[in-house]
Amino acid sequence: MDKLIYSSLSAMRSAMARQTMTANNLANVNTAGFRGEMSSSTALWLKGDGLDARATNSGEVTSADMTEGTVSETGRDLDVAVQGKDSLLAVQSREGDEAYTRRGDLQVSDSGLLTTGDGLPVLGDSGPITLPPYDKLIIAGDGTVSIIPQGGDPTQVQQVDRLKLVSTNGNSVEKGLDGLFRLRSGGTLGADPQASVRQGALEGSNVNVSATLIDMIEASRDWDMQVKMMSSAQDIDKASTDLMRFD
Repeated sequence: MDKLIYSSLSAMRSAMARQTMTANNLANVNTAGFRGEMSSSTALWLKGDGLDARATNSGEVTSADMTEGTVSETGRDLDVAVQGKDSLLAVQSREGDEAYTRRGDLQVSDSGLLTTGDGLPVLGDSGPITLPPYDKLIIAGDGTVSIIPQGGDPTQVQQVDRLKLVSTNGNSVEKGLDGLFRLRSGGTLGADPQASVRQGALEGSNVNVSATLIDMIEASRDWDMQVKMMSSAQDIDKASTDLMRFD
């Protein structure tokens, strides 16, 4: 009976982790550049004398779906769509380290700091990019950021910086709890001269709503099944206790 209870508890933890991941994916259906999270379950065998007859279940988010999302034209100068599924935009995380994202709904703060839609500073060749007052912003395909200064000559375009674009090709990256990508081994990626962006366009989330809703239903059913298993274990325990009373 104890084996049944612990096995059910382990499966319930895995189902809960799956539900949490699925709920997060659904919550980010409309988040620009969001990459759907993926989880997996692993059997953890209990080692010891005798046969390995019992295994708990470990379920966790291990990776992200790197399929490209749908790109739509916005006509907004600050919107950029990163081209190629292996390319990412470098940003400064809230912890201060370099991380990577596909989110291209850029903003300019009151101080001129260029940030992502969720407020993370965008990195360039010289660190976080700061823009002086401008009348027009131009982001070239290679990530070069240029402006026509406020009140300046429209024919005199000034280069400010260049977006740091990197490639994950040949590198192992993982998605953190903050939704940003980092190298599994630590460190940072070098700028990829072949990476490019598209100004005036925005990549949406790659979450498939229908498939994600099905995953949510399946995880809920798994949870219910394990609850029934624990109820059955309780009934077995009660029946065993009643049987011992007859002796």
